[in-house]
Amino acid sequence: MTILQETIRPSRAQSREWKAIIVLILLIPVLWSPPFLFRFFLYQPFNIPSGSMSPTLTVGDYVFAAKYAYGYGRYSFPFAPSWISGRIFAAEPEYGDIVVFRTPKDTSVDYVKRVVGLPGDRIQMRQGQLLLNDRPVTRVALEMGLAGTACGGDLKVKRWRETLPSGASYVTYDCVDNGFLDNTNVYTVPPGHFFVLGDNRDNSTDSRMASSMGFIPMDNLVGKVTRIFWSLDEDGEPHMERLGKVE
Repeated sequence: MTILQETIRPSRAQSREWKAIIVLILLIPVLWSPPFLFRFFLYQPFNIPSGSMSPTLTVGDYVFAAKYAYGYGRYSFPFAPSWISGRIFAAEPEYGDIVVFRTPKDTSVDYVKRVVGLPGDRIQMRQGQLLLNDRPVTRVALEMGLAGTACGGDLKVKRWRETLPSGASYVTYDCVDNGFLDNTNVYTVPPGHFFVLGDNRDNSTDSRMASSMGFIPMDNLVGKVTRIFWSLDEDGEPHMERLGKVE
C-alpha cells in the first residue's frame, strides 16, 4: 500500500509546476496589460543614485533599460524563482554598452556600468589608462571641467574621450592622479562573463574590485541603458538638456 501511494503521489517538481500554472492563469489579465508588457518585457525605468557613471549618467537621471536587448533570464523579472537559470533569446553585450545587471556578490541590487571586456579579453589599468588585450585604448584629453559631487568637490578635473575598438566613444572623469585603481593586474575575462567599468574611474566600484564585484555572469544581465527620459539637478529642478539617448 505504501508503494502504491508513493507511486501516485505527485512529485515536488510536479506540484511546483502546477502551482506555477495556476498562478500564471490568475495573472494572465495583468500580464497582458500594456503597462506590464512595457515595463517587464520592453523597457524598465531606473534612477541613478550615485556618480560612478558620471559624466554619462549623473545623480538625478532617470533612464530606460531595454530588457529585450540581451534576452530574458532570472533577473529580468521581479520575484522570479531562484531555480531559473540561463536566458532565452540570449545575446552578448557589445563593447561600450551601458548595462544594468546584478552582481554575484549581491543579487538583490541593480547596478549600472559600461562593458569594456568580453569573454577571453585581457583587461588592465595602467597609469589611469585602459588596456584591452595588451593594447592601450585610444583616449584624447579634453578641457578640464567641473565634476561637482562626482569627484567630491568643485575643483576642475581631467576629462578624457575614450574610444573602444568597436567605435564606442564616451567621456570619462580622472579625479585623482595615480588613484587606487589606476594601476591593476591583468584580468582575463572567463567564459560566460563580462567586465565592467564606471566612467568616473576613481569613484566606481566595478570589476576591478574582485572582492566586491569582479566578473559579471552573462545570466545576470537585466538590460541595456538606451535613453535618459527624465533628469533633475541638485536642486530638484528639471534638467531638460540631459534628456535623450546615452552614449
